[in-house]
Amino acid sequence: MRHRTERAWESAGRIRIRGLVALALACLQGAAMGQSFQAARPVWPTGRSTEKNVQVGFRAVFDAESPKEVILRLTASTVYRATVNGEHVGYGPARGPHGHYRIDEWSITPRLKARANVVAVEVAGYNLNSYYLLDQPSFLQAEIVADGKPLASTGGTGFTALIPGERAQKVQRYSFQRPFSEVWRIRPDHGRWLADAAATIEPVACDSPASVSNGRRLRYLPRRAPYPEFKVRRDVSRIGAGTVVPIPSVTNLWKDRSLVAIGEKLKGYPEGELEIIPSIEMQKLASRPALAADASSAAPKRLVEGEPLAIGASEYRILDFGLNNTGFIGVTVTCKEPSKLVLAFDEVLREGDVDFKRLGCVNLIWYEIPAGTFTLESFEPYTLRYLKAIVLAGRCELKDAWLREYSCPGVDRGTFRSSDPRLDRLFAAGRETFRQNTIDTFMDCPSRERAGWLCDSFFTSRVAPDLRGDTSVEATLMENFLLPEKFEFIPEGMLPMCYPADHNDGVFIPNWAMWLVVEIEEYLARSGDRETCDRLKGRVLRLIDYLRQFRNSDGLLEKLPSWVFVEWSDANSYVQDVNYPSNMLWAGTLSAASKLYGMKDLADEAERVREAVRKQSFDGTFFVDNAVRKADGKLPGGKLEATRNRTEVCQYFAFFFDVATPKTHGKLWTTLRDRFGPDRAKSNPFPDVGLANSFIGNILRMELLSRQGRSQQILDESVGYLLYMADRTGTLWENAGDYASCNHGFASHIVHTFFRDVLGAREVDRVAKKLRIRFAPLSLEWCEGTIPTPQGPIELSWRKKGDVLEYTCRTPAGYSVEVENASGMRLEMR
Repeated sequence: MRHRTERAWESAGRIRIRGLVALALACLQGAAMGQSFQAARPVWPTGRSTEKNVQVGFRAVFDAESPKEVILRLTASTVYRATVNGEHVGYGPARGPHGHYRIDEWSITPRLKARANVVAVEVAGYNLNSYYLLDQPSFLQAEIVADGKPLASTGGTGFTALIPGERAQKVQRYSFQRPFSEVWRIRPDHGRWLADAAATIEPVACDSPASVSNGRRLRYLPRRAPYPEFKVRRDVSRIGAGTVVPIPSVTNLWKDRSLVAIGEKLKGYPEGELEIIPSIEMQKLASRPALAADASSAAPKRLVEGEPLAIGASEYRILDFGLNNTGFIGVTVTCKEPSKLVLAFDEVLREGDVDFKRLGCVNLIWYEIPAGTFTLESFEPYTLRYLKAIVLAGRCELKDAWLREYSCPGVDRGTFRSSDPRLDRLFAAGRETFRQNTIDTFMDCPSRERAGWLCDSFFTSRVAPDLRGDTSVEATLMENFLLPEKFEFIPEGMLPMCYPADHNDGVFIPNWAMWLVVEIEEYLARSGDRETCDRLKGRVLRLIDYLRQFRNSDGLLEKLPSWVFVEWSDANSYVQDVNYPSNMLWAGTLSAASKLYGMKDLADEAERVREAVRKQSFDGTFFVDNAVRKADGKLPGGKLEATRNRTEVCQYFAFFFDVATPKTHGKLWTTLRDRFGPDRAKSNPFPDVGLANSFIGNILRMELLSRQGRSQQILDESVGYLLYMADRTGTLWENAGDYASCNHGFASHIVHTFFRDVLGAREVDRVAKKLRIRFAPLSLEWCEGTIPTPQGPIELSWRKKGDVLEYTCRTPAGYSVEVENASGMRLEMR
């Protein structure tokens, strides 16, 4: 599949605009991108552009006898799915900041036939706030262009709109962080309008909504991020079966805030207006297994395409896809009579069963189906390893089940192999985690939220060039934070904790805004994109000015507002009044801004912050997490007193942000190095020091070990921290346990760690074209890897032969190579 968005953008970008401020320039460049639409205008059914959860279909029928290239060019609010003659083409658009819309271009030439082609676009207009998709009026703007000439366009000729009428409108949200769940009432002619040019449809009138355009052009942006992959995975095994029976009396119903807290701050349909509430209906049933549903079941049976799996009324079957994966859930089902089919899914099994509510989401798709055979595929992407098909009424035969992946392409450019298969499994899990969490931005997880969270992005962004060789997704993230004129609902100067998102409740994480500044410094080094970093200067300095409001007389941030977040551990209980990890991060933020913009005063302030933290937080053994302000009748506001609250992650923050070093705090470093780690939870020699979690304490620990060249320890502890995750789901988790997301983007950082600390590619500078290699003393016999760059791959391998370490290194032309041998062996280049 070929895509031309970037070529179109380069052409539009040749327009010269001078004498404007950076932000205005960005907006005008985006408007110039609108020239990519030759004829299309934004349209939506008249009067419904702000109505919640409206599913609209658009289609064009045309002949194409001998075109060289036919392009479907489009953008939409909120999301679209495009097909040609019933075959899946694409899903989007890539997310942009408020008021900006990214344009996709899909080459559809290979899917065309000579006559009566049907191009169909299904659009869900959600019109509610979430962390995943923006609350903006609904529209589609699309055109089909053959050899540079429009064949059909919305707002012009050729496209017809219809309301398929199968997706229930007044349903519960999927989660607090994502829009509506899916309830479908399938019609006997389901899907015919998508592929049959002769299908009878009832067109609906559309216009260009004033709520969208306000009499002016929309602001367009290029996609920038790579186009996703949509591989269809059918490697499915049947591992469980049973029946569902009514529960006589249901108590303690799980009702998520996304169901009961609907209002101005969390939009949706109130519980009393819902047509059906699947999350409640399914809690009224208990599962009675006929055979154990366990991933290690003695005899799992393959589900073969075309081989029907019969499911009667009140029966279920559990399927295993073999990997925790993300995409669109599909089934082909034959119903002998009108039936109700529910697809429940999750990343792990609980007591041999699928718990649809484990993650705090409505992991259910509800189908009401007439008699007949139907191909059904979810409209939204979901994350799962296990699928539970439940027939509540009627009789069904499941003829096929699949997952159409929704993932980042090209990640196989980065490869890693070693003499220890455990490391290979960890690398594969890291790469898989990155692949599913990187579409149009770096997401925290592809399941519950699909949100572009800061802090997560700091770690995931390091992996992108390691696996893909570029920084295109991070450039998109930076652009999203750069372009909005303001961020609604949060204080002036503050940055949203995740974006693009709507934060109607006014919640923000001041720590996450600081992590963005630290990331910008690294982004400049790995991208060379000085222009974008300079354009972000205003945002950075306004953030610093905002945070300075909370400085106390010691120069430390005190009583930070909203959600002060350190990590998922006891550390989050000790965030007031003065939180020392937050101030360690504050020092790192000031240092990063100083280096980015040559502002020495910020570097001086950073050192003053570090010194104040050293004096107040270090108790002679550990750094304490916080101090509280206690009234003493003498000082205004009282006296600041350090607590005895101590956590593992606080120590890591101290070393990561240069408040402490192994030289200045040698005894503490030795204690952390030798007596902490993955086994600490068992022996716990320091029970009064709260355990760190995967996000983000354990990953900071790996960074500190790396700084000290402790590669063998990194290897061993990575296995201890992560291997059980990789072996259970094939992905890496948000927390040390399976009680939250089992597929979290930041954890893909293990890829970066292995390239750097195990393979030995200590530093890959793609801008200056430099490679620095450090061979460490390791128990491995051999290791090899490929690291992509814009100039071509770096291939590095080494192998032990007696007391000699033989290595091979191939780099793209123009790269300089520096080698440090710390292996303790004689080094020879092959």
